[in-house]
Amino acid sequence: MEKNVRKSCSRGFSFLEALVAVLVLALGLLGVAAMQLKALQSSHVSFQRTVATMAAQDAVERLWVDLGNKTLKACPDADPVGWKNDWADHLTLRDVTTITEDPVFCEYGITVGWVDDRFEGEDVSTLEYRIKLPKN
Repeated sequence: MEKNVRKSCSRGFSFLEALVAVLVLALGLLGVAAMQLKALQSSHVSFQRTVATMAAQDAVERLWVDLGNKTLKACPDADPVGWKNDWADHLTLRDVTTITEDPVFCEYGITVGWVDDRFEGEDVSTLEYRIKLPKN
């Protein structure tokens, strides 16, 4: 009789083990899905930052062209011609400002921004570049 009692106590135990294993697997897959979502968000921010860097580099190149066209020893205008219009579809271009103007260098600040609502509370949408150009 003692054999029958032991057999009935272990009945259903392997089914419970299988349910726990499925639960652990489901939680693991949810974690992988969350990591994949965060990776996609970070990839998109990286893309936007690359476009912002290209826009800032374009502004720098336009400032160099303006500097080359100047015959007097003067700093180029702080707003490169057509820069904001050319990049307006891709980013929110905030500003190109003259920071300092001394006898040797012209220093500029280029601020590029974009809107990204997916990262609430994180400042991932503004970049500021500073450059110095020599006067002619």
